Amino acid sequence: MRAAALRKTPTDAEALLWYYLRDRRFDDHKFRRQRPIGPYFADFACLDAKLVIELDGGQHVEAAAYDNDRTRFIEGHGFRVLRFWNNDVLTQTPVVLEQILLALQGLPHPSPLPQAGEGTNPKPLPLAGEGTHTKESTP
Repeated sequence: MRAAALRKTPTDAEALLWYYLRDRRFDDHKFRRQRPIGPYFADFACLDAKLVIELDGGQHVEAAAYDNDRTRFIEGHGFRVLRFWNNDVLTQTPVVLEQILLALQGLPHPSPLPQAGEGTNPKPLPLAGEGTHTKESTP
């Protein structure tokens, strides 16, 4: 029931990204919102591609240790985890969608990012020359 409650109160960034991911609109991939994976809820999950997309706001800076544990758990279940800042989803939507598409196609991120556990705090990273940032962890 918690997943249903989370789906009823999306952030602006979640609502925007869901517009593109829902109903197989995005490269015919089926995504689910607030999908339980063990004790955690993935913001978005494509089960066929084993891809989880997490959107982070400012509160995630203080919750870095929790996020790292969560990411390791989800990766331990065979998923690749992509993390994006809410602001990037809202202001750099095409760049975020491009990164998701690359991940769905199995392509690595254009600039290598730290593996889970290597960095504890999210750091701004440039994406496609746009000055945006994302966080990604790969198994």
